[in-house]
Amino acid sequence: MPFRLIDYLPILLMFIVAGGFAVGNIILSQFVGQRKRTRTKMMPYECGKDPVGTARERFSVKFYLIAMIFILFDIEVIFLVPWAVVFKTLAGPAYGLRTLIYVEMMVFVALLLAGYIYVIKKGAFDWGETARREAEAEARALADMEKRRLQTRTAA
Repeated sequence: MPFRLIDYLPILLMFIVAGGFAVGNIILSQFVGQRKRTRTKMMPYECGKDPVGTARERFSVKFYLIAMIFILFDIEVIFLVPWAVVFKTLAGPAYGLRTLIYVEMMVFVALLLAGYIYVIKKGAFDWGETARREAEAEARALADMEKRRLQTRTAA
């Protein structure tokens, strides 16, 4: 087959549409979006933790664990797409691998499910009491910091 650049035009068109969609949404949000700049909105935000105290204090790594678990399951689920694409071809009469391919994917999905159940049993998704205590401690630290700031202003 000869190489023809025109065959890649749909891919270029898809990139143009995606870029236009992104730029269009940014421009639209500038015209339509609210512009209330409050102290809370202007604070830096990273992984659900308010920037309180020094950068050297310890904090929970649960945020990073959840991100790694998400990436792990996301990458594993991506393997379902190529399988779905070639399943019809490999299950056809030319290859006759319908049962083998299907059982292979069900084993893969069962392993995914086993990993998901393991993560749930370990309590990686339990945010209840610990997250509440951390949020209350951050709120107290913010309030104390604000009090000290006000006291230094009135003293000066």
